[in-house]
Amino acid sequence: MEAVKRFPVVIVDYGAGNLRSVAKALERVGAASTITDEPQEVSRASTLVLPGVGAGDAAMRALGQRGLVEPLIQYARSGKPFLGICLGMHLLMEESEEGDSRCLGLMAGRAKRFPPGAKVPHMGWNQVNLERPHPVFSGIPQGANFYFVHSYYVELDDMAVALGFTDYNISFCSVIARGNLVATQFHPEKSGAVGLRLYENFVRFAAGSEG
Repeated sequence: MEAVKRFPVVIVDYGAGNLRSVAKALERVGAASTITDEPQEVSRASTLVLPGVGAGDAAMRALGQRGLVEPLIQYARSGKPFLGICLGMHLLMEESEEGDSRCLGLMAGRAKRFPPGAKVPHMGWNQVNLERPHPVFSGIPQGANFYFVHSYYVELDDMAVALGFTDYNISFCSVIARGNLVATQFHPEKSGAVGLRLYENFVRFAAGSEG
């Protein structure tokens, strides 16, 4: 893990995430994590993680109250590494059905509730099937199981950014990748060894992008 040892990662705190679990997972793979709700620290970050659990409309209000909306948008557009997790993936969209909220608008699409017939929340282990290789999934087998807890999923306008899919009554996009930006519907920090491998891979991906 020498390539990731003490590599700095900023975790965004907006009152909607299991931040300590994410920080501990990153620290286990050798990174140095900092949890912050300060816009200036977000803007200065070299690598950013946007976790989240809860409702999209409440999350956007919390981001707005903390002055984090514009710094997050500018950071994601800067080309620096960005990882969104669960609700953090939904917030990248233009809008969410959860409270009809406007989101960050970094991806063309929306967060939608699972259709009738699917028990919600979708909670537990499920497979992620990748469309193509990606450095963040290096060494992780096709069809690996990750841990999910969510009632909404993302519907993308541009399916070229969809990296992975999962089946739960419907087939939904569970991983997005576009340039510097990666987002997962599942929680790597709750996904055991494969989740830790994903975090290590992400930090290696981030460290490589600095060069």
